[in-house]
Amino acid sequence: MRHYEIVFIVHPDQSEQVPGMIDRYKALVTARNGQIHRLEDWGRRQLAYPIQKMHKAHYVLMNIECDDESLAELEHAFKFNDAVLRHLTIKTKAAVVAASPMMKEEKSRSLTPAAAEGEDDGKSEDKQSA
Repeated sequence: MRHYEIVFIVHPDQSEQVPGMIDRYKALVTARNGQIHRLEDWGRRQLAYPIQKMHKAHYVLMNIECDDESLAELEHAFKFNDAVLRHLTIKTKAAVVAASPMMKEEKSRSLTPAAAEGEDDGKSEDKQSA
């Protein structure tokens, strides 16, 4: 079995159906003794360039271990699903389980505003008391 990293982007109007799609694709991989090492739902993001007149899309990253037949079936499912705008499959040498740079960036962004709000509150109190 080989290791693959797969990123696919979904039409923004179909964002509600992404969890169901992920479950379907996970079932395709695990049905033939494949494994999912990492699964990240990056949510709606700005596209680098418009695709089918869309400027935003829903991104999903999967790191899987499967055989060639499962991969072919998975790519066939991507190809004939109108909601999937693009997909990219990359063969990797080993399983990747660490968080991707995109998820690390999201975590740092989610922590930064909370800290900034706490700092702003402290400064506004100092100004009021002076």
